[in-house]
Amino acid sequence: MALITFTSKGIYCKQGDFYIDPWKPVKLAVTTHGHADHVKWGNDVYLCHELTKPVLLHRLGADLKIQTLRYGEEITINGVKLSLHPAGHVIGSAQIRLEYKGEIAVVSGDYKVADDGISTAFEPVKCHTFVSESTFGLPIYKWQPQEVIFQQIRDWATQNQAQQKTSVLVAYSLGKAQRLIHGLSGNEPIYVHQSIANLNDAFVAAGVKLPQTVRITTDIRKEELQQGIVIVPPALADGRWIKNLQQAATGVCSGWMQVRASRRWRSADAGFALSDHADWPGLLSAISATSAEKVFVTHGFTATFSKYLNEIGIPAEEVKTQYGQEEDDAPLTDQVPEYTEETKEHTD
Repeated sequence: MALITFTSKGIYCKQGDFYIDPWKPVKLAVTTHGHADHVKWGNDVYLCHELTKPVLLHRLGADLKIQTLRYGEEITINGVKLSLHPAGHVIGSAQIRLEYKGEIAVVSGDYKVADDGISTAFEPVKCHTFVSESTFGLPIYKWQPQEVIFQQIRDWATQNQAQQKTSVLVAYSLGKAQRLIHGLSGNEPIYVHQSIANLNDAFVAAGVKLPQTVRITTDIRKEELQQGIVIVPPALADGRWIKNLQQAATGVCSGWMQVRASRRWRSADAGFALSDHADWPGLLSAISATSAEKVFVTHGFTATFSKYLNEIGIPAEEVKTQYGQEEDDAPLTDQVPEYTEETKEHTD
């Protein structure tokens, strides 16, 4: 009997009688991370990494019943050995390792293989069955080193200051914002929207060390914001708040910015291809390192990526889920590229 099955409620382990990242209420929800497409309100009990707990409490309410584990810590549920392992996606994100009668399955959730310096770095886990995302499962997606991206952002902000413009970065409150704060700290002051500041406070209270930022309040003058870098969530990207700043220049931080058409998203002035998901080489290297005999591909370019895995000798199957519809790196436009001759040229 398979260790995991895909049901109308989510990924289910029958032997252990629990679900992983279910999208409908269940008794026990094993949670990979706190993005809204992977965790829903209404479960009886949540099991997650200790640094995901403050995110769940902040986003879903203080009266949740939550059990936590550290990376590598093992528990047994109805005979199934379960442990969490770093996914490198955001702070506290985890791959779920299941073992039952010698069979091992790993559900990765969302992941990236590049070490961002703030999330615990991804660790491949040997298994028989691996569940992988494919958010950026096309060969056109190959990320530059994050140091290069951060330098591009610094140069952009410096140029904006010289032109008396306010530098506004658009980034998701959980994950991308903390990564930017960590990577850009040390020069100009960093101002953050309250939704980001609230999550930062939750992380700091849980013991995470984050560089100092300034919460944006009505007391802060527009001239002051112009001297630093402002980070806001996507909900404010086209809002009146930004338009009221002094000559705001907006920069979108997303993997979709890798594609030229997406860089012209709405009224953005710049696009930076910074993603908390694995790129094409990262997906392939991660899957290869697991030595999995079967790969299930969820959310993203599932058909293309699973087809390619089969072509290179890794048995793979496309699986429909409800992941990838919200939060980090959700498509910003309908200009997501297809796997055509134009995109295929980026394979080599």
